[in-house]
Amino acid sequence: MNDEEMIFDLIGVDAPIANALRRVLISEVPTLAIENVYIIENSSIIQDEVLAHRLGLIPIKADPRWFEYLPADGELTDKNTLEFTLKVKCEKKKDYKESYPDHLKYEHSKVYSGDMVWVPHGVQADEFVGENAIKPVHDDILIAKLRPGQEIDLSARCCKGIGKDHAKFSPVATATYRLLPEVTIIGDLTGDKADALVKKCPMNVFDIEDLGGKKKAKVVNPRNCSMCRECIREVGWDKLVKLRRKKDHFIFHIESTQILPPKILFEEAVKKLLEKIETLRVELQKLATPGDE
Repeated sequence: MNDEEMIFDLIGVDAPIANALRRVLISEVPTLAIENVYIIENSSIIQDEVLAHRLGLIPIKADPRWFEYLPADGELTDKNTLEFTLKVKCEKKKDYKESYPDHLKYEHSKVYSGDMVWVPHGVQADEFVGENAIKPVHDDILIAKLRPGQEIDLSARCCKGIGKDHAKFSPVATATYRLLPEVTIIGDLTGDKADALVKKCPMNVFDIEDLGGKKKAKVVNPRNCSMCRECIREVGWDKLVKLRRKKDHFIFHIESTQILPPKILFEEAVKKLLEKIETLRVELQKLATPGDE
C-alpha cells in the first residue's frame, strides 16, 4: 500500500457486496473538481469549451471532507467553493537561438497544471497551509500549447461532487476485484513433467522442489494465477492440475487519483455503504409497521 494504490483481501462476503463497494468507490465518494470557468482571454488554438473541459478533468488536491456541497441557491462561500486563476502569455526569451527547441526559445510555450494559482478565500488560507495547501495533484498535466503572442487568462471555480454526476469527481483511477485463484496439483508431478509444468505457466505460479535429487512440482504463487489455462491446455493436463476460484475471497485493488490516500477512500466508501444499508433498514421497517399491510 502507498499513497496511490492499495491491494487487500475481502473475505467471507458475496460478490454483490464486493461489487457494491466497488461502485460506491467509483461513483459516490465525493471530491472537488473545477465546475465553472470564466475566460477573460483565450487566443490559443484550443476552443473555450475544450479548454474548460480539460481544466475540469485535472484532479485537485483538496480534502473534500472539509467542504460542503454547493447549495441549491448557488450562494458561494469559503466552505463550498475553491478558486484558481490561470494567466500565462507566450513570449520569446531574450537570449535564444533559432536552433533552440520551443521550450528554450519561448516562455510558456506549454501551459501546465502547475501554472494554475490557488486563490484562498475566508479561512481557507489558515486551514490549508504547507503540505496541505490546495493545488493540482500533478504539476505536469499539459493544458495547452501556445505560440508567441498567444495568451490564456481565466478564473476557475471548484465545487464538491460525486462521480455519479460526472466522472471528473471520481476519486479513483480504477477500483477492481477478482476472486482468489485456487491451484492444486493432483498427486505428485515429478521429473520432466514437473519441468514442463513450470515452463508452461507465464505467471510463475509453479516451482520445482528438490527432494533428495528428485524433482517435484509445487504451487508457490497461486495469487499470481490469471486463469489463462496454459497449464492445462494440452490434452491430459487437466487431470494433473485443477484450477478453481474461491467464491467468497476477493482480491481488491484500489488505485487513487491521489486526491485522498486509498486507505481513506476505502473508509469513506464503507461509511457510505453503511448509510445506504441503514436507509434500507429504516424503509423496510416502515413497510412492516402494523396497518400498512
